[in-house]
Amino acid sequence: MTPSTTSGPRGVLALFPELTDVNGDAQNALVLARRAGWAGHLDVAVERLAAGEAPTSTPIAVVLGSTTDPVLPRLLEALREVQDDLEGWIEDGVPVLAVGTGLEALSRGIVLPEGRLDGLGLVPAVAEPLPSRAAGDLVVRAAEGDLVGYENHSRGLVLDAGVEALGAVWRGIGDGRGADGVRHGSIVGTRMHGPVLAKNPALADAILAGALGGTVSVRGETAAAADAAAARIRTALLASA
Repeated sequence: MTPSTTSGPRGVLALFPELTDVNGDAQNALVLARRAGWAGHLDVAVERLAAGEAPTSTPIAVVLGSTTDPVLPRLLEALREVQDDLEGWIEDGVPVLAVGTGLEALSRGIVLPEGRLDGLGLVPAVAEPLPSRAAGDLVVRAAEGDLVGYENHSRGLVLDAGVEALGAVWRGIGDGRGADGVRHGSIVGTRMHGPVLAKNPALADAILAGALGGTVSVRGETAAAADAAAARIRTALLASA
């Protein structure tokens, strides 16, 4: 595939970053855009959609970060306003990365102490309370290799039978039951903060490959330095597991 440098900007859409960046998760959009540029796709840029705004174009990828429980009703309200757009993008194969409570919001429902919140139903699962809060390093063995991040949450995503998790937990809790996250259609979901794509370039490039329609190969000193830093973090976490 020949990298595109002449067409109009193509957007990596960060959904409602003012609500979903409490763990830096909205910055996964920046990671995707930077890596696209390092691979020669200089027309890829981050687009940010605030709550209450309407999308004006189709993105090449979507990032939905995590928020706090008190903000969940507002996040769900904002998501419902763009649900038709989001469903259309997913049907067209646009990759969607959802992290933490952002992933929970895409499920059928979220069980809270005060009751249940209905999700968008785009992921066949329900977020249910864990026996105790999960906080600390998280290592997940996935198709892209060993993925690392940190987790801080009180619920696990209970997937419907036959729905694929992102990977198997090697260290930490993830969603419980030995698994973390989900792969469903073009949706990739995880509990890993970090941001997860900064620490795991292989996962970032896999998502980019789906967004750009071909294998992604980053080049240059900056890309090499970023990948080396991520490798050091993963090596340290794996050695201590």
